[in-house]
Amino acid sequence: MDLQGKNVMITGASRGIGAETARIFAEAGANVALVARSQSEIAQLAGEIGPSAIAIPCDVSRYHEVAAAVEACCTAFGGLDVLIGNAGVIDPISHLATSDPEAWGHVIDINLKGVYYGMRAAMPVMQASGGGTIITISSGAAHNALEGWSHYCTSKAGAAMLTMCAHKEGADTGIRAMGLSPGTVATDMQHQIKASGLNPVAQLDWSDHIPAEWPAKALLWMCSPEADEYLGDEISLRDPDIRKKIGLS
Repeated sequence: MDLQGKNVMITGASRGIGAETARIFAEAGANVALVARSQSEIAQLAGEIGPSAIAIPCDVSRYHEVAAAVEACCTAFGGLDVLIGNAGVIDPISHLATSDPEAWGHVIDINLKGVYYGMRAAMPVMQASGGGTIITISSGAAHNALEGWSHYCTSKAGAAMLTMCAHKEGADTGIRAMGLSPGTVATDMQHQIKASGLNPVAQLDWSDHIPAEWPAKALLWMCSPEADEYLGDEISLRDPDIRKKIGLS
C-alpha cells in the first residue's frame, strides 16, 4: 500500500495502536500528524519517524483544540486525506450504580464526542478537496454489554453509529467512512482492564491479545480500494477471512 504524499491525522497517537499506526503509515510514505494530550510522547515519536511527522498536542474532548489540530495539519502538509479516530479511554472501570458521574461523562467526552469533533472538523476540509477516508476504532463493546464498562460500551456504540452517519452523509462527496473492531490488543489499556478483575476480558492472558501492529496494518489496508466493500460498515479483526485479506496470521 503506497500512501506517498497523503496526509494522515491520528488521534491518540502517543502509544498503542495510534503510535504503531503512525509508524506503519509513515513507512508507506504518508505525512502523519500525531495528535494526543501527551506532548512529550508524541514529540519523541515524531522525532523517531522524521520530517514526515508532526506532533500536535490536543485534548480531543475539546472541539476548538481538535479544529485547531486539523488546521495545523493542513498548514504543515497542505491538506488532510485520512483521519484515524483512535483516541479512547476506559478508566475508571466501575459498576454503573457506584460510578462517578463526572468521570463517566469524561469517557463519553473523549470516546464519543472526540470522534464527532474529529469528523466535524475534518469532513468539510476533505469534501472541499474531493474526499478522504475517516476510520473510527470501534470495539466488540459497541455491540455487547460488559460488566463495569457502561461508559465504554455506550461510547463505542455511539461512535459506531456516528461512523455510519458519516458514510450516509458523506459518501456522495467522496468521504470513505468505516470502523475497525480490532479485538483485544496488547496495549496499556489491557493492564487497566486486568487490574479491574471485572468481566471475561479481565481474565484473558496477555498472550491472548494481538499486537498493535495488526490493527495498524489493517488501518493501512482500509485506506485502499480493496476495502471499499466495507464502507459504512465495520471490519472485525476477529474474522479470519479479513486477516487473510490483510496478510495477518
